[in-house]
Amino acid sequence: MQPLRGTKDILTTEIKIWQKIYEITQKILRVYNYEEIRTPIIESTELFERSIGNFTDIVNKEMYSFEDQKKRSITLRPEGTASIARAFISNKLYADNSIKRLWYLGPMFRYERPQKGRQRQFHQLGIECIGSKTPMADVEVIRLAINLLKDLLVKDEYILEINSIGNLQERELYKNDLVEYLHKYENELDQDSRKRIYQNPLRILDSKNLKTQEILMEGPNLTKYLNKSSSDHFEVVCKNLNYLNIEYKINSYLVRGLDYYNYTAFEIKTKKSNQQNTICGGGRYDNLIEQLGGPSVPAVGWAIGIERLIMLIDKNFIKKIETNSIYIAINNLNNNYMMWDIVKMLEENGLQFELDLTNNNLSKQIKKASQLKKRICLIIGEKEIINNYVTIRWLTTATQQTFKIQELRQYLQYLKRNM
Repeated sequence: MQPLRGTKDILTTEIKIWQKIYEITQKILRVYNYEEIRTPIIESTELFERSIGNFTDIVNKEMYSFEDQKKRSITLRPEGTASIARAFISNKLYADNSIKRLWYLGPMFRYERPQKGRQRQFHQLGIECIGSKTPMADVEVIRLAINLLKDLLVKDEYILEINSIGNLQERELYKNDLVEYLHKYENELDQDSRKRIYQNPLRILDSKNLKTQEILMEGPNLTKYLNKSSSDHFEVVCKNLNYLNIEYKINSYLVRGLDYYNYTAFEIKTKKSNQQNTICGGGRYDNLIEQLGGPSVPAVGWAIGIERLIMLIDKNFIKKIETNSIYIAINNLNNNYMMWDIVKMLEENGLQFELDLTNNNLSKQIKKASQLKKRICLIIGEKEIINNYVTIRWLTTATQQTFKIQELRQYLQYLKRNM
């Protein structure tokens, strides 16, 4: 039996990296008062149709939707923001009029061609700052993304690309002029872009086709359609990023693939030339919550794909994410009751350990500990039992120490502080 195409097992060695990402994320976001939220992986299909947009690739091609026994249309969530907005409304998180800073990490589902760093079941880490329309909220979430990438030692150079996509009215004017312009070149556009003229013309700006990009360069520019409030908002964002020494590039063709964005849109990309170079994407979505039946509450956020992030984390950083567990090699396993006294001491100190349950001879057990790259092997052999002591061998240096049982507790406290 094989896993379904586009899904993969996350094995024990990989889980350690996932746990480290979770730990670092929690530590960084706690300082800014972001609180974790977990939403269901299934939602009403209508939620994503109303939020993401009927003419987006996600809704048209990529959603896993099905009918339940009561003929309700259910969808495995393809992204996290719509579910957070729904949770914000259904749980009345707006009742106290305070800003809600939320973060999540969990599986998402899209029917796409599986490739490196992109699966049909994939995982996203995301944050949402809900309740502030100030551009400082945009800066806060962008800065947190940059800080997170730094702390995770993402090895490749990356660049923040930002754009102001204005409000819905400004974008509609721009869209009309863009469509009128592109009609003149329709036969020269790539196949996907020709379809998008009639469905989702702004997505043409994302085209990687060189000929399409050349045509767009001579076309209308979204920046010229922005009114003063849109321009001022974007200017404040840029000035604060400059002050924080966060390098960025203004990309006037960056619109993001979801209908709910307005004002600031941004992506953090590696400086590689391949198409799968986006690490983080996000922006402001001031109308989404109201659009879904809630109050008018502005918001801004981002999401990072975990699988792609892991590919970019420095290998030396990953090597450091190893267990410091103590391996216990035991002679005469079935009748060695002294091991339970030692196990209790390890439990008291919260030290991770692994009992060898093979009943092999001690030399084989110690060799196994080395193969598992353990740092410490705690040995309980015949001599140890007779003389009421334990031997501790540091496998990386091959040094050994012996401790009477009554001295061991104090030494384990030392290990707890220094491992």
